[in-house]
Amino acid sequence: MIPSDARRLPWIAASDDSGAPNLARLADIAQGFVVRAPVCDAWTLRLVAETTDHLEVRQGVVEPSLIGCSLGAMITIIEDAGVGYAATSDLSPAGLCAAAGRALDWARAHARLGLFDARLQPPCTTVADSRTPVEEPWESRALADKLALLQAANQALEIDERIQDWSAWLSHRRVEQLLISSAGGRVTQVLDYVHPGVQVVASAGSQTQRRHGGGADGGLQGGLENLVRLGFLEDAARLAEEAIALLDAPECPSDVRDLILMPNQMTLQIHESIGHPLELDRLLGDERNYAGTSFVTPEMFGCYRYGSELLNVTHDPTLPGELVSVAADDEGTPAAREVLIRAGILERPLGGTLSQARSGLPGTATSRASGWDRPPIDRMGNLNLEPGQGTLGDLVGQVERGLLMDTNRSWSIDDSRNKFQFGCELGRLIEDGQLKGLVRNPGYRGLSSEFWRRLAGVGGPETLGVGGVLNCGKGEPNQAVYVGHASPPCLFRQVAVFGGGE
Repeated sequence: MIPSDARRLPWIAASDDSGAPNLARLADIAQGFVVRAPVCDAWTLRLVAETTDHLEVRQGVVEPSLIGCSLGAMITIIEDAGVGYAATSDLSPAGLCAAAGRALDWARAHARLGLFDARLQPPCTTVADSRTPVEEPWESRALADKLALLQAANQALEIDERIQDWSAWLSHRRVEQLLISSAGGRVTQVLDYVHPGVQVVASAGSQTQRRHGGGADGGLQGGLENLVRLGFLEDAARLAEEAIALLDAPECPSDVRDLILMPNQMTLQIHESIGHPLELDRLLGDERNYAGTSFVTPEMFGCYRYGSELLNVTHDPTLPGELVSVAADDEGTPAAREVLIRAGILERPLGGTLSQARSGLPGTATSRASGWDRPPIDRMGNLNLEPGQGTLGDLVGQVERGLLMDTNRSWSIDDSRNKFQFGCELGRLIEDGQLKGLVRNPGYRGLSSEFWRRLAGVGGPETLGVGGVLNCGKGEPNQAVYVGHASPPCLFRQVAVFGGGE
């Protein structure tokens, strides 16, 4: 039992670092809760302060800027076999006490009616501090300089009268989080993100084509230095030229061919047909009513051939710079690299400590919440397809008759994350080991349960692309989170492809 008159605990430390201006306030709020915490078996307090800033220039006109801030707390209480949650933006001592009381009431109700014993959840004892390395802080450039950069991107996009719409944007997000527990855990994390992007739409007659890039698909942790790494300005002119060229390109053929997927399309392929199917809460039935189940079953781990021997997939929140690079997940489980699929064999699911205890399966440090007003659930973090060998040219050279596809445009997948269909913005024919002309409106379809077994080539480390998904939705009430992905280009044999008319 945790006494309600606990003394000031030495593991709560304040911070006055100007790069994380809210940490000192979060530490003070946490200390106020500690001395008033309810009598219960265990508790955690997760405080989150978030600021966002979004700038955009469309067709040379500065759009209204979007500035946001959020500050609140999630309290988790475990009492007997029950767990209860309560979130609040009232961070006064009275507000936190009221929220803790609600969480305790829910824990007692869960102890009577719940489907699992909350005492399976191990206590958080992690002590860790982490911060995103930032070379060029968001605040280091004046607003006028950022808008000038966006105007330069707009000028690079407006290259032809057939360009009907074009825009460039630049966003910043900072998350400061403090997690403390009755077991002595304390995890402080400061995460910085800069998300740039460009988009261009070309139109002629009845044909319209869109291209986007420059960091639009995911981005990286860090500061403004990532503008160069993500090719923000460099992508603009190329994307505009491709959008125009696609207007006159033939439709993608509809048949069965070898297929090379570029890293930014591999992001969604990995996300939908490996990441979501391996989430433990789906296997336990928690997501059935909302986001579906999975074609994967618990018996498959350790023996199921998910893909060819070239398929190696890891979950790695320790990688610097990727979108979900953290010291610990939102329940305080220390970050660790884990192999999910090794040489094509399924080894480990994605799931936090509670799901692991409920299922009897190993998992990952991947209990994550979208903000202070949501409890952590099983999510992807940094889910990566490990590199193989060779260049993109080496992959192309292995194809006698095929297609290369780049940049997702549309997607559909069934509620067991098996049958899928994806459309891409750009396609290129491959004939006799050579890249040929463009095709427009390319798409492909397949089954997750057999698609990865067609994997016949994986590019080397020099071809690795790092990106992710900024709007992965799951849970009731819904939670949208960032997910990091990295992959080289990959070659698949004999895939059903189709054009825009199908």
